[in-house]
Amino acid sequence: MRLLFAGTPEVAVPSLRALLDSRHEVVAVLTRPDARAGRGRSLRPSPVAEVAREVGLPVLAPASGRDPALVADVAALDVDCAPVVAYGQLLPRDLLDVPTHGWINLHFSLLPAWRGAAPVQRAIIAGDEMGGASTFVIEEGLDTGPVLGVMTEAIGPRDTAGDLLGRLAVAGAPLLVRTLDAIENGTVQARPQPADGVSYAAKVEADDARVDWRLPAVAIDRLIRGCTPVPGGWSTFRGERIRLGPVEPTLDGLPDGTPLAPGEIVAGKNAVHVGTGTAPVRLGLVRAHGKKEMDAAAWARGVRVDAGERMGEDA
Repeated sequence: MRLLFAGTPEVAVPSLRALLDSRHEVVAVLTRPDARAGRGRSLRPSPVAEVAREVGLPVLAPASGRDPALVADVAALDVDCAPVVAYGQLLPRDLLDVPTHGWINLHFSLLPAWRGAAPVQRAIIAGDEMGGASTFVIEEGLDTGPVLGVMTEAIGPRDTAGDLLGRLAVAGAPLLVRTLDAIENGTVQARPQPADGVSYAAKVEADDARVDWRLPAVAIDRLIRGCTPVPGGWSTFRGERIRLGPVEPTLDGLPDGTPLAPGEIVAGKNAVHVGTGTAPVRLGLVRAHGKKEMDAAAWARGVRVDAGERMGEDA
């Protein structure tokens, strides 16, 4: 089939490369416009656009998926199908109707669970033990279309959102190729999503990633892992924001049995513990404002944590 591939970030690249190596013909890509990034805030193409230019594919990068000219541009490509992986724009009805076999999305959840922008982050924050990916036909609703294929992936107890998304991006690419093969062969049957088990994965904003030390240790652990690498879990110390890497919940508290109030810090020679609503957690990597990321023990030595000081006291 002739394909238009729609995608933007790095997680879409494995699928694009898999399709380029498949029996199908990718004739162009649709992606977000160049965006400012890095210290110099210079304009940079999306990872998908970079791959497209590397292999000589035309790139469509309208400011919006609702750009009136986009319908004509896609129609002129005469594509049979448009696979989508994390494109990041809503597609209007008149655009959805252009390809013969529609737009087929690779979504990183087991639909109907975690419809929306941040399925992997929300699954980890919620404590799910199983994740996966689904291919489905895009409709006007939010990830509501009939499902064509599914793959599962266990969520490890120390997985971050970055870890899991990286694995799903690689493992989901063959699923997308198999789905398109089956569409061309006429051997796939779309299954409507069940009404039960629907959940929504709203984008995780910076405010969502702030740690409430009154929560149980297990919830804090999941929140920080679900927000790693973006937007990054964080708290405050002496009025300044501290970015937190994944923490390690303790099973029995501190070795000497000292109880810690929520947010209270105990800095040892090789470890830093913070109190929660249950047992303390051991901090991993931290990054203070304007500083490089470092081990928590090194950070604590640098700031000279006083007895009884707490994180998040200015919340």
